[in-house]
Amino acid sequence: MTAPTLSVTRIAGALGAEVSGVDLGDLDDTTFAQIHAAWLEHQVLFFRDQDLSPERHKAFGRRFGPLQIHPFLHSRKDEGHPEIVILESDADRPAVAAGWHTDVTFVESPPMGSILRAVEAPPFGGDTMWSSMVAVYESLSDTMQRLLSGLVAIHDTARTFSRSAYPAEKHPDRDAMPSVEHPVVRTHPETGRKALFVNPAFTSRIKGMRRRESETLLGFLYGLTGTPEFTCRFHWQKNSIALWDNRCTQHRAVADNLAAHRRMERVTIEGDRPR
Repeated sequence: MTAPTLSVTRIAGALGAEVSGVDLGDLDDTTFAQIHAAWLEHQVLFFRDQDLSPERHKAFGRRFGPLQIHPFLHSRKDEGHPEIVILESDADRPAVAAGWHTDVTFVESPPMGSILRAVEAPPFGGDTMWSSMVAVYESLSDTMQRLLSGLVAIHDTARTFSRSAYPAEKHPDRDAMPSVEHPVVRTHPETGRKALFVNPAFTSRIKGMRRRESETLLGFLYGLTGTPEFTCRFHWQKNSIALWDNRCTQHRAVADNLAAHRRMERVTIEGDRPR
């Protein structure tokens, strides 16, 4: 049988492409290989009109690797789907993930990527933005790149999941979720490209620096994340899907229609230790 021909259309200069001509619930190996190659090239892919059941959502994720069960976020575990995280907001529930971050960098082997599906999307607003940490790194001078390449950062949950206001299923104490160390610049295990690997949600400091030095350098790097030239933006519709590479991107929700009901469901793919 002849595999369907994918249409891959770039949506921004640094990252992001929309893919059509595929049913993610019924993929042969050739089509999956095409999607995987496009994902590595564009860092985040978008698909429309993908009415995936929970089983098919998980099955698509497992084509990339084992799925993570998130230690904090609310999931569909009571329905037999602990791998599916629920991100839901409306007038009574504040939007989550409304700041730049890379998912779950507070563990030794952060996720490879995530697959997010819009179950209910607002008529306007509620977009998600992504930023290429490859593009940010490559924009830096050779001198800055050399400085960063020898640095290590501490990642933990101190500013995010330990907050009692954050909607989480449980809040383990700090000893149960210790800090971890990751290189400030990591090399992508599949493409070989270098990317910044610090984020304001989970990176607490740079190891070996005084507090003011660390805050100043991290603040400079974080300030580059939202630079328009390094980002793309996606407007959700019901059954839209985003597949992003967590090893080389950051993302954030845009909380600009707070009264609207927005429900997203996500599976996350286990990754390797950054190097």
